[in-house]
Amino acid sequence: MAVAVLATMLVFTGTAQAAASPQALSPQALRSVTDGYLLSTTLGDFDRLSNEKPYPDQLDWTNDGCTAAPDHPWGYDFVPACKRHDFGYANYKRQGRFSETTRLVIDDQFKADMFQTCGDRSLCRSTAEIYYQAVRKFGGIYASTNAAIHARGRQSGA
Repeated sequence: MAVAVLATMLVFTGTAQAAASPQALSPQALRSVTDGYLLSTTLGDFDRLSNEKPYPDQLDWTNDGCTAAPDHPWGYDFVPACKRHDFGYANYKRQGRFSETTRLVIDDQFKADMFQTCGDRSLCRSTAEIYYQAVRKFGGIYASTNAAIHARGRQSGA
């Protein structure tokens, strides 16, 4: 219990503390930290965390950004959203928690992150919706956000 409380505190007290922690987390605490980074941490803080890579032996920080899919469609930076999406897929799979239900949660966070980037700009939001629909349709079978987006483009003739 104390480890879980400590892990939750680390999520909400800042990235420097989390990055400096030398101790391995219990499986329960690791799930809590993963959920916090994915669902409760601001996108800006998550982006900083992805550069610091706390708990590198326990969390998978590899990502391909948006790779060959446009990282900055119409000038909007979707890379942090793509990084967090890859983090969610990788770590839920690693922790044995990846299912259609959790995939929907991760994909919905991806959409929310992109919409946050877009603000009220409709062209950006329309592009974010295409990215979201691609991961919804193909994300379960592809390893990365980029692969899902490209598969959708091939299917639609783009």
